[in-house]
Order: sequence, then C-alpha cells, then structure tokens
Amino acid sequence: MSIDTAADLVTEYLRLGLAFDRVEPGFVDAYTGDPALRVEVDNAPAPDPAALARRARDLGALLPGGLPPERAEFVGAHLRALECSARKFAGEDIGFVDEVRAYFDVDIASADEDRYARAHARIAEALGVPGATGERLREAYIAHRRSEEIPPALVKPLVDEISGALRERVRARFGLPAAETIEFEIVSDKPWSGFNYYLGDYRSTVAINTDLPQYLSGLPGLVAHEAYPGHHTEHCRKEQLLVEGDGQREQTIFLVNTPQCLMAEGLADHALVAAQGDRWQDWAAEIYADFGLRFDAERARALSAATGELLTVRQDAALALHDRHVDAEEVARFLQRWLLVPADRAHQMLRFLTSPLWRAYISTYVEGYRLLDGWLDDVSPGQTRLDRFGRLLDEPLTPALLRAELGA
Repeated sequence: MSIDTAADLVTEYLRLGLAFDRVEPGFVDAYTGDPALRVEVDNAPAPDPAALARRARDLGALLPGGLPPERAEFVGAHLRALECSARKFAGEDIGFVDEVRAYFDVDIASADEDRYARAHARIAEALGVPGATGERLREAYIAHRRSEEIPPALVKPLVDEISGALRERVRARFGLPAAETIEFEIVSDKPWSGFNYYLGDYRSTVAINTDLPQYLSGLPGLVAHEAYPGHHTEHCRKEQLLVEGDGQREQTIFLVNTPQCLMAEGLADHALVAAQGDRWQDWAAEIYADFGLRFDAERARALSAATGELLTVRQDAALALHDRHVDAEEVARFLQRWLLVPADRAHQMLRFLTSPLWRAYISTYVEGYRLLDGWLDDVSPGQTRLDRFGRLLDEPLTPALLRAELGA
C-alpha cells in the first residue's frame, strides 16, 4: 500500500501494531480504533516476525511523514520498540539491557544493595523491632502483612468504596467524560495483582487478582493505579482529547513493551498521591473504619517511605535472570531476602519476570516511577505537581520528551 499522507502512515502503524497480536496474543493491550482494520489484520495470513521488523524500520524511515513533531516522536519511539519485539519473535539474540532500552527508551543497571540494607533498618524501626535483620526481620514483616490482610468478602465492597471516592475526586479536579464507567471483577490464576482492560467509549473492566491476599496498605494504590486517576482515567482523557478532539488515531492502540507502557505505569504508580496527597493513609483509615477495619496510618506511612527504597529489587532480579543468567531459585531467594516476602510470593513474582511477554515489563514500574517522579517535581513558578500530573493524562508524552524538558 502506498503511503501518501500522515493519515496513511498512522493507518500503517496501527496495522503493524495489530499484527503483533497474531504473533503473541495479548501484545495489543487495547485497541479502540476502526474495527474493520482489526478484522482485516485478523483475517490476513499469519505475519512473519522478520517481515514485521522490516516494516517497522521502513515506516520509521518515513517520519515525520507530515505528522507534527510530538506525534512523529511518539510514533517513531513506538516503531523502534516494535522492531525490537519483532526481532525477538524472529529468534534474534538481543541482550536484556538493549531489549529494555529499545522497548522503553531507558537504560537500566543493578542497584547498590547497601541501599536495601539501609531500607531494612528503617523497616525494622517502623515495625518496632529496631536492629532486626535477616529471618527475624522477615518474620516481623510477614506478621505485619498478615495483620493487614483484607477478608476476601470485603475486597469487592472496599474496591467499590475506594473507587467511588477517588472517582469524585478526579471528576472534580480533572474532569471525566459523562459516559465513563468501570466494571470491577475478581479473578485468579494471573501473574499480576490487577489489570485494566480498556474497552473504548470510556469503559473499562478492572480485574483484581485474589490468588494472593489484598492488603490494607496496598488496595487504595491498586485501585488508583488501575482506575482513578490511573489507567482508566488516562485512557478516557486521551480518547476524549487526543482521539475524538484532535484526530490522533495512533492513540487508539496500546501496545505492550513500548514507551507508552513506561509512561502509563509511571503515571499510575503516582496516581494515589496525585489524587489524595502524600498523607493518603489518613483518608484510607476513615474508609476502613466504616467497614470495621483498623488501619494504622502512621505506621503505614513510615513503611511506605522505607519500602520505597526497595523499588529496584525486582528489576535487579530481572537483570540477574536475563542478563547474568542466574538460576531462578537463586533469584527467588534474592527476592525473599530483600523484599522480605515468603517463598510463594517470591515465586509469584518469578511468574511475571519469566513470562515471555512480560519479562522486561518490570522496568516500566521502576524507571517509569523514577523518571516521572523527577519530572513531576520539576514545577515552574505558580505550577503544582498536580498540574504536571494533568499533562500526563492529556498529552502524548514520551520518556525522551520528559528528559528533554528536564534537561532544559
């Protein structure tokens, strides 16, 4: 097919992205564009990964192709990521660090374990066992986590209550389309704790995994991450402003292992604080009290600050597995040691880190959080962190664009 206009180029980008779902089901996280294009791709002969890689390179060479600079930057970054995925699917040996760089436009390296040791000291203080290390600290932390487990029968009612409160907050601050809605469902046997399935027309299904317990200190962040003002809110705002309002059809597809994911996960991991502030635990305690549950907001705040220093542990585990080829059981012990989790939790994490589709994805949470944290803090006079967060919801930003703004 000839490519004569910017619209043609975007159509070919969408066609290419949809073809990846034929190679690896689930690669297209969401598609809200022309259904006829998806039917066409689904009915075409099975795609050859090597041909997909060539097509991504060819399309990238045509940029900007009549697209404005920020749209061309967005499409170009995603074409580079797709080329790498196609090369992987074709059997090419690509180093893990290079793979992550191509997917998410970030460079990763192992962290200093001394920082984890210092975090453990802070955790011990917060738990009231100062000086505890090793097995003693893990036992104290696991006991605390057990005390925070939410009774399974209360998970769905609490999700509904928390999401309702967050929705009103987001609607007042950022605005939401009148027709937006979320259906929450409880699932099991998944490698993740929660997942947003965006269906288009401002609708989402959010799945909450109950294979492992949900915790008092974790549920508000999970709901904010997947719903308000996280993934669902971002999808709704971009569909309304960029797709419907500005005709940016490249925003109708959301592809795994692209810079789009790093931006979205970084945004979603900042969502709770964006909505409720850095003392959100006090708000959560009031909700839990209505359900007869006691939540120690001060302890939760101290533990959140301390465990935040362990953010890179899972990325270090991925580097050990895929870059240094360390045995999986040794990596599980590494996760148990530094994240203070029992063996079953460590092996659940390994499921995610060893999934062919998701193995590099942990870097979206680590590097996405860090990049966006610095960018959100870099406010201009008269601007707030919340104003910056609104830009993440509404603009087609990329890691490169954020770094350029920080550099400027």
